[in-house]
Amino acid sequence: MTRQITITAGDIHLTAALNETPTATQIWNALPIQASANIWGDEIYFRIPVQAHEHDAVEVVDMGAIAYWPPSQALCLFFGPTPASIADEIRPASPVNVLGSIDGDPTALKAVPPGATVIVQRTE
Repeated sequence: MTRQITITAGDIHLTAALNETPTATQIWNALPIQASANIWGDEIYFRIPVQAHEHDAVEVVDMGAIAYWPPSQALCLFFGPTPASIADEIRPASPVNVLGSIDGDPTALKAVPPGATVIVQRTE
């Protein structure tokens, strides 16, 4: 089953696909989610109503990764280096569970200001 989602933040509209992990399933079941964007380097993150712990957390992610950050129960959207990155890598503040990836160019998220409303919903 393909689980397509739409991410809206201000004037930015992106589509993405969630993978088949247990945490991705919890998030899929919690949609739609609306939150206020926090910005950390080239990452947007926001608290979500999901509490999960998986054992496949990673310290570096790919451009466009969608991940769950267990310490803050947050959904993270990565579109470039963060303050923790070394060279060109994309490094979260601490290990995250990758849940999917953004379609197209995730750097469009650079235009999203702190505090912007982010809506994540199932694609109709």
